[in-house]
Amino acid sequence: MSTNQQRHLLRLVLSCRKLTAQVTNPSTSTIIAMASSTEQEFLAQYRARLARFPLSRHNIWDASMASRVGEKLGFRLKEIGITSIGIDLDEELSRPVHHRKRVLPLFDSVKRVGVDVDGAEKLGEIGPV
Repeated sequence: MSTNQQRHLLRLVLSCRKLTAQVTNPSTSTIIAMASSTEQEFLAQYRARLARFPLSRHNIWDASMASRVGEKLGFRLKEIGITSIGIDLDEELSRPVHHRKRVLPLFDSVKRVGVDVDGAEKLGEIGPV
């Protein structure tokens, strides 16, 4: 990708119940690839965690689920020919520490699939999360 061209942007939508990763086209802001913890393959695990008593709202999705969502997203990006994406570092650094800790495996799994995630390496440099 040339230096004057903007990179596709990976944005995360986080709540206590779900994690959604979406990659947008920088010129049109349209979503070109997406993966979520509410997809069919995660449904059984999602329901089991909701049925636990007492319900712990902070444990519906975790780092292992984030990793699997990242892997799914990475494969979808590779399928459409995208090999490099960027993140909004300021947005990621503004997240609470417990969310940053759980989304780092998402970025790692996207990289393992073969899609470069520009800016994710700086999240690991911020110290222990």
